[in-house]
Amino acid sequence: MSPKMGENHFFEMKRISVPDSGNEILSPRSLYSNGETLSPRSLKSTKELLSPRSFRSFKSTNELLSPPPVPPKAVVADWDGPNDPGNPKTWSLGLRIYHTMLPALYGFSVSIGTSIYSPGVFNVEADFAVSESVALLGLSLFALGLALGPIIGAPISETQGRKAVYLTTLPIFLLFTMGAGLAKNIQTFIICRFLASTFGSPALAVGAGTVADIWDMEHGGGLATVLITSTFFLGPSLGPLIGGYTMQFHNDWRWIMWVMIMIAAPVGLAAIPARETSKKIILAKRAKARGEQGPPKPPIGATLKLLLVVTLVRPLKMLVVEPIVASWALYHSFVFGVLFAFFDSYPFVFIKVYHFTFAQVGLAFLGILIGTVLAVLTFIVVDKTIYQKKKLAAAPARPAPEERLYTSMLGSFGIPIALFWFAWTARADVHFMVPIAAGIPFGWGTVTLFLGGMTYLLDTYGAMYGASAVAANGLLRYCFGAGFPMFTLQMYEKLGVNWATSLLAFIGVALLPIPFVLYKFGPALRARSTFK
Repeated sequence: MSPKMGENHFFEMKRISVPDSGNEILSPRSLYSNGETLSPRSLKSTKELLSPRSFRSFKSTNELLSPPPVPPKAVVADWDGPNDPGNPKTWSLGLRIYHTMLPALYGFSVSIGTSIYSPGVFNVEADFAVSESVALLGLSLFALGLALGPIIGAPISETQGRKAVYLTTLPIFLLFTMGAGLAKNIQTFIICRFLASTFGSPALAVGAGTVADIWDMEHGGGLATVLITSTFFLGPSLGPLIGGYTMQFHNDWRWIMWVMIMIAAPVGLAAIPARETSKKIILAKRAKARGEQGPPKPPIGATLKLLLVVTLVRPLKMLVVEPIVASWALYHSFVFGVLFAFFDSYPFVFIKVYHFTFAQVGLAFLGILIGTVLAVLTFIVVDKTIYQKKKLAAAPARPAPEERLYTSMLGSFGIPIALFWFAWTARADVHFMVPIAAGIPFGWGTVTLFLGGMTYLLDTYGAMYGASAVAANGLLRYCFGAGFPMFTLQMYEKLGVNWATSLLAFIGVALLPIPFVLYKFGPALRARSTFK
């Protein structure tokens, strides 16, 4: 009912109290209501209400009644506990074995491309009417392309994950291998071979990262690493056998390319159902699915710069300023170069002296294959016996990195013994099995030397600089592997089998003390290192 003029209750303003404030403000429902009328006392209250002080109180009340701030998004920075099913280390044993076999099979299917080509060199030479040296570029440049794996694989692995490396690089490897098989001139053939190995090698480079993702290095990780590494030597050991029989049945070097595709393509298909193993990528995808914030990401430019430093700039620097890195890189590279030289010298010796076919020459490489298997067993035995004793003695600290060198010290004797053995038994009056058997100590010495040296480098330089030390070793190793085939045949033709192989053996004797010297002086060299 409307208020009437002259009546005391024509207009009323009531007051309400806001909790936790103690200040009185105008109530909307107080307008035109019956109750206390305007009086001097009420006017005084109204005057106080409309004072600047009350407006300041009004402001604070608004702040009190405003909605609370939106809390920041949760950050997914680690696993959801020790039994997180997303953590690859908690996967079933079968699933972890499957993801370990992938880089091993990738390593085999790509590395076999080095030696499988050697039986087809003379066929390529005749088909394209080029010199033997030019035809050998198909082997040398393939080896050189393998050195670029970390440079290409590391950026993809860090930004897109391990699976992205496996799914993207192998198809490109297959395409360029097909291009080599379809080549109409030597230039196209050589370029395709180089690009095939360049894009096949990243899968080799991220294999160690995959193992670290899914295995505890104290419980299965060491063995997994050894098995993956051994496939990089099994491929070159079996390549001449497969290539030799391919040439014997088809007498066409192009069939070697088709066989490479037949070996690698099923491996690529096997990788399709694989899961991502990189912790960083898994957590980033999990955060996106939950609508939460993932682990902090550095700028892409800074990431690429860091990867370039780790895979190229720092390795080159370490080769110059770090005696430990330089000495191991030189030793491993020489032995690797001799292995690649055998891809030329074995056909030269066994065809010329024993009148073998290409397939039979491939069988001669089985000695090196047997030595490779024995080397893996040797490393496991030494690790489970000698190294474990040193580990228990040093507990709770870790044993010195030099305790990793026992395997390499043993293997260093195998190289010169094998080379002298081969040099002076590869003649017509000695049964062919004798020089073939020389491949056993060579394969054994090569792989034991490599496994001991790699673990020593990783223990010496740790997680921060270990990757660069290994990358330095790989760069020089594949450069030697590319260079040795280019002069092997000329050396054997001029010096003969005896002295050409003996020359390599004498170099092996000169390098033999390296693991022993590092065992004695390694602690002093590590103390002076700038990469700690």
